[in-house]
Amino acid sequence: MAAVPRFDPVGLLTLREIRSFVRRSSAAGGVVFFGLLYVLGSLFLGGMIVLGDIRGGYTLTAVWGGTAGSWNYPGLLLVAPWGVVSLPFFATVAMVVVGVGVGYGMAVAFLLALQLLKGRATASPGSNAAGAFAGLTPAMISLVTLGACCSTTAAATAGVGLVAQASGTSASNLLLNNWYLGVFQIVMVWVALLAQEMLLVVYVGLFGSPTLRGETEVVGTSRNFGARILAAGALRALLLGAGVVWILTILAEWTNIDPWTAGPGFWFQWAIEHGLVGGLAISAALFPAATFTALTRTRRGVGWVLPVLSLVAGLCLILWVPPPLPSWGVDALINQVLGAAGASASWGAIPPGAVSGGPLALRWILEYVLLGGFATAVAVAPRRAFGVLTAATPAILDDGPVTRPEPSGVGARGPEPIRGTASSSEGR
Repeated sequence: MAAVPRFDPVGLLTLREIRSFVRRSSAAGGVVFFGLLYVLGSLFLGGMIVLGDIRGGYTLTAVWGGTAGSWNYPGLLLVAPWGVVSLPFFATVAMVVVGVGVGYGMAVAFLLALQLLKGRATASPGSNAAGAFAGLTPAMISLVTLGACCSTTAAATAGVGLVAQASGTSASNLLLNNWYLGVFQIVMVWVALLAQEMLLVVYVGLFGSPTLRGETEVVGTSRNFGARILAAGALRALLLGAGVVWILTILAEWTNIDPWTAGPGFWFQWAIEHGLVGGLAISAALFPAATFTALTRTRRGVGWVLPVLSLVAGLCLILWVPPPLPSWGVDALINQVLGAAGASASWGAIPPGAVSGGPLALRWILEYVLLGGFATAVAVAPRRAFGVLTAATPAILDDGPVTRPEPSGVGARGPEPIRGTASSSEGR
């Protein structure tokens, strides 16, 4: 049996367990150390600190405006005998926020590694390995675009290129609108911290969290870390990453298309194809049980609109839309394939943008096929879709209230609905 805490959205979104875990471990110094290490690396790689031999004393100037983009002002410019420090407004704010997230993520990862090495963990080896790996995810994601949010040089070209390929835009466009890179980093690190928070919540017994005592339910769980559980975990990770990037693509498109003058076709793409589908993927990856319950309940009354929109958006993404919908802004996979093949606009062909080759094919698979297919599956057969997502048997999923077995576990049958991230092998 495993203790699974009741769903607490406020505590989850505010990273209550991460903060509590760091506080109980007296690791505030580690948070500061890792955070400062990231900030310093970002300052140098992003070109915000340039070392050199400059004659004269110290000069600090506040820059209130210019032609570099309104998000860069007000800024600070420090000229010293040893070099120049430039601190544009939003880039600096984004760097500090991401640095705080990296500090917490790395500190927790370090503590998880210590728990693993000292052998104090009581969970299965699979969960220990998952814990150590998940603890590193905020840092790994932030390092992809280290210094990119403020770079005007080629120092972060590789990271900018990855973000551009995932968002379907060009690296030069992102460097020109570098506010998007800052937003991208903040959102991705925060989502990674949410995954880390859920790790601490799900494996509450692993760390003995006092904040969750008396708030947990005992549910049946299988310690068989088999292929189905690994596949379900990988699917949820892919849905989470693809969903976040898919939603952030809206902001990337706003760097080229003015949302205030865009037509209804573009707003259908942004709100339904990106917002609804991406939000569904993120919610299902992070909260599969709560999402499944909410979807089954919303099918009553006027709630049928949500699955219908999900079905329409999913089919549009994985299939084809006829002209003139593509010219109005409605997006679809086959239309993009036709555009990449050089087909005529009379066939509804859509130019795929600045991305081409392998990155474009990967984007089609991970964003259009995966997200569109999942939205379609959830609309048509939610029970089966969430059964695959949680490695549970579809027949035992229930949209009714959760049954709580006896704490002793003797003769108790695992709860039939999915709960948290583990499924019951006893209820099969």
